[in-house]
Amino acid sequence: MKNRIKVFRAMYDTTQEELANKLEVSRQTILAIEKDKYDPSLKLALKIAKFFEVPVEELFLDSENESS
Repeated sequence: MKNRIKVFRAMYDTTQEELANKLEVSRQTILAIEKDKYDPSLKLALKIAKFFEVPVEELFLDSENESS
């Protein structure tokens, strides 16, 4: 599953460490998600979306049906 977390972090001027602290996960978890090596749980995906104040669908893209 592709994601746009790095893009949103840049827009919010937030580091991986800052995001990890807010979400109560490790920086390595954020890194793994950004590099598409780990798909977050639904609970974590919702927390990330809430942090950036966007729908989950804006952050995570189904790579099989990706059209953009």
